[in-house]
Amino acid sequence: MSKHPTASTAGSNVSWNTAWRALYAGAVMNTFGTPGRVLVRGEGTHVWDVDGNELIDLLAGIAVNCLGHAHPALVAAITEQLNTLGHISNLFTSPAQVTLAEVLADLVFPVEPQFARAFLANSGTEANEAAFKIARRHGGPSRPRILALEEAFHGRTIGALALTHKAAYREPFEPLPGGVEFLPAGDVDALRSALGTDVAALFVEPIQGEAGVRPLPAGYLEAARELTSAAGALLIIDEVQTGMGRTGAWMAHHLLAPDVVPDVVTLAKGLGGGMPIGAAVATGAAAELLGPGQHGTTFGGNPVAAKAALAVIETIETDGLLERVTALGDRWATELAAVPGVTEVRGAGLLRGIGLADSVGPAPEVASELDRRGFIVNAPRPDTLRLAPPFILSDADADAFTRELADVLAGRAAA
Repeated sequence: MSKHPTASTAGSNVSWNTAWRALYAGAVMNTFGTPGRVLVRGEGTHVWDVDGNELIDLLAGIAVNCLGHAHPALVAAITEQLNTLGHISNLFTSPAQVTLAEVLADLVFPVEPQFARAFLANSGTEANEAAFKIARRHGGPSRPRILALEEAFHGRTIGALALTHKAAYREPFEPLPGGVEFLPAGDVDALRSALGTDVAALFVEPIQGEAGVRPLPAGYLEAARELTSAAGALLIIDEVQTGMGRTGAWMAHHLLAPDVVPDVVTLAKGLGGGMPIGAAVATGAAAELLGPGQHGTTFGGNPVAAKAALAVIETIETDGLLERVTALGDRWATELAAVPGVTEVRGAGLLRGIGLADSVGPAPEVASELDRRGFIVNAPRPDTLRLAPPFILSDADADAFTRELADVLAGRAAA
């Protein structure tokens, strides 16, 4: 007999969120803590929980649902493909897989896409695993060192975790794959000192999302490209959170350092608009480093996920959403920065970190209050709120959040 809560098994005043969360605690491994709500429906930039509460989604599944929820173009593409051909093994290919790889080469490496190749995976951490293996193949045993940045987050699988800086994530699973060293983010002198002919690769995020939405300082990516090239090392840019239009450009490094051409770029999150898909896109010699049998995935590049990604890309292009992300992001950032209690607004486009003064923090408490008022955000750091809403966010919903944030912070400052 089902244990799921129903109207006949609980009183009229039941909180369905509470009932389902109790079941969650007994059924799902406790890797995420207690969920805040049980969501059952989404439309555009709004979602509804199991108790019927409506919220404005300003996090988009952490930079995933770039077209919002139940977007007609995405639903149609997935439905059509699933009705035609769902899963196939990688003993075969499909037009959707090949077309997506070609399109990604154009988006990531627009100057010379003909030299690029894509490995399609299912998530950002898998994309970074592929990039890690590309780095290991580059130079072999003569290049045992890999460099990453302090405060970096590249994923939670063992390889990607070795590239992730936070001790609380790393230490329970040590020993991790060796050879990874962390450098202060944005410190060119430290990078220059660390690089040598024994370094295989440098991994960077152009904007460090889990660090509180912190862009690398101007000139750092250019220096990183110059120094890695001189040392014969690969430059690998993690665009899992920042890519696919999130900053108002297809790739954040196109916006922040337009002349920089990395060797490998990793993608996921917004790439599928909610469907699980990731990609490692490499160019030049790096694109040829993984051969048959050296990497693989059962579900990566499946026709449904690939078709979803193509629909996302086409919709962003035809609906002018890159321009929308830039215009709304710039205006909103200016207005949010003027709210009393906000110390700064970092980031670009619709990836923003709102720094909070000590007098109104901590940020997790502010995020909880905003949730109670109908806005989904999160707090990646004790002093920072993160916004990563769908690209289709309306001016009215953005303005409503600004007003509510101002009211919440004013109340906390007065308390």
